[in-house]
Amino acid sequence: MRLVCLLLLIFVLFCKTRTANVVDQTRHEKEKHFLTADGKEESFPSLMDPPSLELSVVVPSYNEELRLPVMMDEAMEYLEKRQKKNPSFTYEVIVVDDGSKDKTTEVAMKYTKKYGAQKVRVLTLVKNRGKGGAVRMGTLSSRGRLILMADADGATKFADIEKVEEGLESISEKPDNMAISCGSRAHLEKESVAQRSLFRTFLMFGFHFLVWFFCVRGIKDTQCGFKLFTREAALKTFSSLHVERWAFDVELLFIAQCFDIPVVEVAVNWTEIEGSKLVPFWSWLQMGRDLVFIRLRYLTGAWRLEAERKTQ
Repeated sequence: MRLVCLLLLIFVLFCKTRTANVVDQTRHEKEKHFLTADGKEESFPSLMDPPSLELSVVVPSYNEELRLPVMMDEAMEYLEKRQKKNPSFTYEVIVVDDGSKDKTTEVAMKYTKKYGAQKVRVLTLVKNRGKGGAVRMGTLSSRGRLILMADADGATKFADIEKVEEGLESISEKPDNMAISCGSRAHLEKESVAQRSLFRTFLMFGFHFLVWFFCVRGIKDTQCGFKLFTREAALKTFSSLHVERWAFDVELLFIAQCFDIPVVEVAVNWTEIEGSKLVPFWSWLQMGRDLVFIRLRYLTGAWRLEAERKTQ
């Protein structure tokens, strides 16, 4: 009887994986443009274009009107000081409003008006795609030679970008100039276990096991929202990305390892910030399900690794 149930479960999962759809990477007409400081509408560039800046910072934001200003103030202060010290350093920050119901776009636009659209751009998605979808849409709109994804809550000190940059530079061999440097909280694990409930600790270790077993090995913290990509690595990985919600980091790193893109993990400072959108039990359950589906969908051919394709 148990064998029958197991076979039935495998069959159901197989059917689901075979019917999995590729994420729609086309943009709504409203998502193709951003507003300048004086309200003029201009078109976003493409990730397939040559880089025209040193750094792009992509900030996925969903209902972040309260937490975003703290993160943006810290980031802009750092970036402006760095540019003043080194005028050849150029940058942009792309705030991606992931279909928020609050005033996230209005809050972000204040920074466009203060610093100009060459430095701060706001991409407002017509509907909520999930964090992975927001990061992907922002990345596809970036101009930087390097692309950093950074969470809107500011949990990682923005100055730690220097640590992930050093990590990227430490990779001596970058095939086709592709490399990824991941911020990591693994060094804080003992402290976090001591502060978490037994149930949340069980969920955390269970998720880590599923990541290791099904998808990614050699990376202790796949979920830290502070990752730096070369433009070439971003184009290669995001062109094949399917998962748009919390487990997207895992698929992104799975894709990188399949393409033999070197990935380095770097310890960063991290602080728990109130207001997380992650609901402990259901979010971990969804992520666990996604991990199984990621592996099965690639194994069954429902999803395929693709070369760079036109994404806009």
